[in-house]
Amino acid sequence: MSQTQSGNSPVASMEEVQRDWHDLTLRVQQLETERTILEQENKMLRSLVERVIEHRQKSHTELVNLLATLVSRLPINDIGVVVSRLVEHNQHVNEVCASLSKGKLDDTLLQPSLLKQLDKVKRDLMAAFKPEVEALLKLDAPYEPGLLESLLEKPEMFFTPAFSRANRGFVKGQVPRERMVREFGDSALIFFKDVTTDVKFNPRPKPEEIMLAFKPEFTELLQQNPNVVAAKQNELRALHEKIRQSRENTEQSRGQKNAFARLSYFLELLHYYENQSTESPDVVFAQRLPPLIEQLAIPANRDSLDEKLIQSVEAMLALVIASDYRKSVINNIGKAGGLARTLRYTLAFRAEKLSDIDPLTMECVKYLIPQGKAPTPAALAAVLRLFNPTMQQSCIRAISATDRLRKEEGQKLAKAVAKELGLEEIITRLNEQTTLSPDRERQLAWDHIKDLISGRATPAEIIAAIRKRINGRYDADEVKACWLVLTESDPMVFVRVYCLFPYLPDGHTDPIARAIMETFANRLTHEKYASTYTKVVTALRNLFKVKADSPALVNFVNLVKWVDPHSAEKIAKDIGMA
Repeated sequence: MSQTQSGNSPVASMEEVQRDWHDLTLRVQQLETERTILEQENKMLRSLVERVIEHRQKSHTELVNLLATLVSRLPINDIGVVVSRLVEHNQHVNEVCASLSKGKLDDTLLQPSLLKQLDKVKRDLMAAFKPEVEALLKLDAPYEPGLLESLLEKPEMFFTPAFSRANRGFVKGQVPRERMVREFGDSALIFFKDVTTDVKFNPRPKPEEIMLAFKPEFTELLQQNPNVVAAKQNELRALHEKIRQSRENTEQSRGQKNAFARLSYFLELLHYYENQSTESPDVVFAQRLPPLIEQLAIPANRDSLDEKLIQSVEAMLALVIASDYRKSVINNIGKAGGLARTLRYTLAFRAEKLSDIDPLTMECVKYLIPQGKAPTPAALAAVLRLFNPTMQQSCIRAISATDRLRKEEGQKLAKAVAKELGLEEIITRLNEQTTLSPDRERQLAWDHIKDLISGRATPAEIIAAIRKRINGRYDADEVKACWLVLTESDPMVFVRVYCLFPYLPDGHTDPIARAIMETFANRLTHEKYASTYTKVVTALRNLFKVKADSPALVNFVNLVKWVDPHSAEKIAKDIGMA
């Protein structure tokens, strides 16, 4: 239509062209001028954007360098992880800045790596739970097939009341009343007993919440009542057989339970990631997931762990993105003791690299060596073989110094375990320690504590090493060596370690702490150690100016007041505290 109209439009005459030519020329010149101005504005804007991006890139690089300098004050074990994250983040910012400069910014480039990892984990969970649903269908679990198949389309159905009742029935060998009425009618209820209604605790339950269990004499009742559910007797017998088999200790029932545990784990984790704003992480990672991990990792009718099962469980734990939540799952395993407790230490020590004086390492050794009964080297080696090499060596060193055995017995057991594991280097070191003189042994022990301080270990690790040394050999020489090691280091290390002296890991008070702390307080205010006193008071005065209610400052002054009020008064006065 438009082409026909334009084709039939009259041609402008020469007079009209000449009359409008001047206006047309002015308009073209005006458009050319505006185009030139826009080009100049675009160039100016581009230069401004490039300048802002360059300034942002430089300032971010300076910020990363400043953070890296501050991070160097952290414990040596944490520096590498934090610095690698800073470098990775700086690289991501440089990529975004470069894309902005070129004008080729992709939307996915601005997505943080954490969100990318979250999306990947969600996809992995969606792909992981479907085979478990198919496994339950294939193993003929006593579920309604339609209820299980609905999970493939809507995973959230797992958390509906109907599915929760079906899950409870599967675990306890029961069936919901509503299902029996729907499938077999009210007349079939004579074959079941109500396990929900209770005259005292639950006298009037809701009909949809009532759970039923087959009566023990089900077979006889079915023969005595042939007319009841006559058309569906085979289906009723099949359901009874399914429930009976799921309760037995057979390969099929174990497969059903493991498939259900894996399905529950994947869907619980997926539900949490989909509803993080409303779901409590403590409930999910401290209460729901640990029992599932125990069930999957501990084989039935065995008194030892299977490394293949542990590896499969580690793959499931890898789907937990946050390391703190992963540790929460591991730390809540084995509350009842037994093989589950061994599983907890195994999962922790396959990932962690701790020293022999770490509280968790010492706790593990105390668990492995019961009081008054030393296990065989082969039994200990079977457990330690599942740990990573670093933790194997740390545990062997902790065994050699454990208080559960006499020193000679502990060293002998440690050497035997090292021999079982083929760690000849540890055996050589243990042999060297047995031939050392007491002075040389003391020097090596306190050199080790110096290395911890210079390596920026946490005050808890430092006090654990000091307590281990002093509690085993408490005399004036050890107290003097402790004083020299702490006062030669940073004064705030002395303050923080001093604050931890009275408290044992189990919450009790160390019986020898007060005497040591009183000795340190007297020495600190003695004129012989004036230089040390000046360093400590200067550090505390600076801390008081920055934060007057600092826990380290308040606890230190109060603890000094506890052991020596006169020294505490002098310290508080020199700091400037009221």
